[in-house]
Amino acid sequence: MLQILFFFALLFTFSKNAAAIDFCVANLKRPAGPAGYPCITPTKVRTNDFVFTGLGVAGNTTNLIKAAVTPSFVAQFPGLNGLGLSIARLDLAPGGVVPMHTHPAASEILYVLHGKITAGFISSANSVYVKTLFKGDVMVFPQGLLHFQTNGGGKPASAVTTFLDDATVKKLKGILGGTG
Repeated sequence: MLQILFFFALLFTFSKNAAAIDFCVANLKRPAGPAGYPCITPTKVRTNDFVFTGLGVAGNTTNLIKAAVTPSFVAQFPGLNGLGLSIARLDLAPGGVVPMHTHPAASEILYVLHGKITAGFISSANSVYVKTLFKGDVMVFPQGLLHFQTNGGGKPASAVTTFLDDATVKKLKGILGGTG
């Protein structure tokens, strides 16, 4: 567990804007632009702008795909604005599925909280990578690639997903090593 906390702390530390300001809490009363929302005045920033408490409750999976995503994006968590990352909770009832989808501007990391989730992605060379994950397992879905998650087990499953934009991935590779 300590390794997971270190990993998320690392993400927050190195995904920071390169701008001269420490942070840019989203002004949700103004329209978002290509770079995100404009910043609220620093004197109006509060601790709660950097806290989201909605991931501790399971989402409602009584729907067609038997899945729920509880987002914690800038609209729900204004302190994320401009940091190049977001986080969400995924709940899958038995037989639940998150159908094939992609994130054109972000890579995704899936961390299984409990249960059994089969997840996978298809590379641009049409190679398929699929693995059944269990509590504590992590899988990455590279930016722009089709990917999915499903619960073929007999019990509910949940996970946390985090999304990293291309600039953040490059920063982390530069600090931690890596190519491509």
